[in-house]
Amino acid sequence: MPEIKVLIVDDSPLARDFIRAILSIDSEIVIVGEAENGKVAIAKTKELHPDLVIMDIEMPVMGGLEAIERIMCEVPTPIMVVTSRGESETAFMAISKGALEVVPKSEVDPDRPRKFIDQVKILARARVITHVMGRCKIQPDPLVKEERLPFKNIIAIASSTGGPNALNVILPNFSKDFSCPIVIAQHIADGFIIGLSEWLAKISHVAVKVGEEGDTLLPGHVYISPPDRHMVVNYGNRISFIERKARDIHHPSCDILLMSVGTVYGAKAIGVILTGMGMDGVQGMMKIKEMKGRTIAQDEKTSIVYGMPKVAIEAGCVDTILPLESIGKELLKMVSG
Repeated sequence: MPEIKVLIVDDSPLARDFIRAILSIDSEIVIVGEAENGKVAIAKTKELHPDLVIMDIEMPVMGGLEAIERIMCEVPTPIMVVTSRGESETAFMAISKGALEVVPKSEVDPDRPRKFIDQVKILARARVITHVMGRCKIQPDPLVKEERLPFKNIIAIASSTGGPNALNVILPNFSKDFSCPIVIAQHIADGFIIGLSEWLAKISHVAVKVGEEGDTLLPGHVYISPPDRHMVVNYGNRISFIERKARDIHHPSCDILLMSVGTVYGAKAIGVILTGMGMDGVQGMMKIKEMKGRTIAQDEKTSIVYGMPKVAIEAGCVDTILPLESIGKELLKMVSG
């Protein structure tokens, strides 16, 4: 198998040495260079053509955000942001500029290196294109308002690796008077959910928040499950939670959220399964399909990791397979048709 070439960008020599030491465990990964700021990172990306750039955000001379924007415009390359929790909101802004994933530094664990190494390998093989700025300014199509209460439809989204970027593409399609609520289970590290929510709120017309116990579902609102518990919806159109157990692999659980949506709303439910590793969300999609709801999966070409969508498609619970950029428009058609 070809070697995976990685460029490490961080102003701290200790941080660079730390990442290098972990990645050196895997013989397929080669560190082709290091950079102490964004300006050097751009030059080395052009010179070395790495398969993946691991990028810090706060750096002197040129920070990570500007470097990501320049790299994705001039020499498109997969970029993983590795940052501290205190920079979480800024880190998610990096995704809007073309980065693929945000990883907290606290999760780069030398005692459990395999998870980080696997993430590096997955992202290094992702297909990226020249990043087009301003996509968050897409004007939504006019919607047919639904007069019946509580709402005509509910959209439930399952996503994992590459999910924040996918949500960045989908959510700006919807206007502030969007006629149904959206609930999301995105696999994410503890401590990063507020940053994700605030970032998505800034790039969206709809209201975005982290779901809380007792929240009443409202049209034109997006509710994101916190990772420390599993979010569900109940027959009172309210949000509830199931406590996360130590043995739970995924946090939050996509299956638990989507299954609750299918059970409560039946044919009103629309399930969407996006990029991600594994099969979390597939049982939830099967429940929505079983209850006569409609289902969409992201296609292979635009998925960072074609795991969750692939399993759902093979399970026969997907009605429509679409590239990422078409999913938001299809959802608009579904809820206004």
